[in-house]
Amino acid sequence: MSTSKADWLVKSLAGVAVLFGLLTVLSGGRTLFGGEAARLAAGAIVPFVLWFNFVAGFAYVTCGLGLWQRRRWAVPLAVFIAAATGLVFAAFGVHAWIGGAYETRTVGAMTLRTLLWAGIAATAHRVLRQLI
Repeated sequence: MSTSKADWLVKSLAGVAVLFGLLTVLSGGRTLFGGEAARLAAGAIVPFVLWFNFVAGFAYVTCGLGLWQRRRWAVPLAVFIAAATGLVFAAFGVHAWIGGAYETRTVGAMTLRTLLWAGIAATAHRVLRQLI
């Protein structure tokens, strides 16, 4: 892969990570701190999933900024985010399996988060080796 194409790909990943992080913080913050109406609108939230995603949103932004600047630490951070998201998704699965209340959209959201961060981590690992 050419250096310019690799640079474009990393910048694209960075943009996606930052945007996704900002939207995650906004959405989670609204549900956590927006009052009773916001919590009711969210439905059957799973508190540990909501808190994880809210906090992870800040890590998404940090990782995206690191990727944009081609920082070495951004790749292990992306791997950590992917792994942690997968673990929380697994814990959510246990929660659902034992009969805990949840929203079906949480399954889709956690699937998206897990796949997105696995893809960002794998791609960043492969591509940033060329650029750094």
